[in-house]
Amino acid sequence: MKKALVTGASSGLGAALAQELSKRGFHVVGLDRIAPDSEAVNLSVICDLADREDLNRTLSVIATAGPYALVFMNAGVSATGRFEDIPIEAQLALLHINLEAPIVLTNALLNSNALQGPICFVSSLSHFTGYPGAATYAASKDGLAAYAKSLAKVGIKITIAYPGPLDTMHAARHAPQGAKANMRMKPDVAAKFIVEATIAGKKVILPGYFAKILSVFGQLFPNTLTKMMRKALYEKLDKSVY
Repeated sequence: MKKALVTGASSGLGAALAQELSKRGFHVVGLDRIAPDSEAVNLSVICDLADREDLNRTLSVIATAGPYALVFMNAGVSATGRFEDIPIEAQLALLHINLEAPIVLTNALLNSNALQGPICFVSSLSHFTGYPGAATYAASKDGLAAYAKSLAKVGIKITIAYPGPLDTMHAARHAPQGAKANMRMKPDVAAKFIVEATIAGKKVILPGYFAKILSVFGQLFPNTLTKMMRKALYEKLDKSVY
C-alpha cells in the first residue's frame, strides 16, 4: 500500500493534495490542527504545528504511520499588514508553522527511516520577489526553499513547489480590498500540477503559466516586481490580519 503524508491536509491546497493523492490510490496520512472533513484522508493526526511540544509528541505517531512514498510539507499560514503592527508572537507562530515544523518533521522522518520517496516542500511565488505587507511570510517561504535546496545537494529526493495566489479561504482572508478571486488558481488544479511533478521527480514546480512568467520577471526585474507587489498588496491593506 502506497502511503503519502500531507501537512495542512484539512483545507485549501492541503485538502486538494489529499484528494488528488487519494484518486491515485494512496493511503493518505493528514497532519493538521483540526480533523479534515474529507474521506480522502485515511488517517488524521491532530497537531498544532505552532506548538513545539505538541509537534514533538506527534513525531512518533507520524513515523509509525509510515513509511511514505510521498511527503508534502504544505502547512502554512500568513500574516499581512504593516510589519510593526503585527504582534511578534503572531510572527513567531508563523515561523514555527511554515519553517520550523517542516524541518523538525523531515529530521524525524529521515532518522526513523520512514521516508521511501521524495519530499515536496510547498514554498511560494513570493520567493521570486520582495513581498511588502507579508515580510515574515516571505522570509519563512524563502527559508523553506533554501532548506530544501540544501537537502537536495546531499542526495535526498526533493521537489520545491512555488504556487502563486490560490482561490482558498485563507488567501481571501489575507487579500486586500478589491482583490479578484477569479484571478487565483483553483487549489485542485494546483494540486494536480504538484502531485504529478513530484511523482515525475521534478526538482521545481511552478504551477501554471502565471507562476512561470512571474518567476522569470522577478529574476530579471526584481526591483520593478517588488514595487508592483507593494502597490498591489501593501498600499491596499487597511488592517493587519494574522
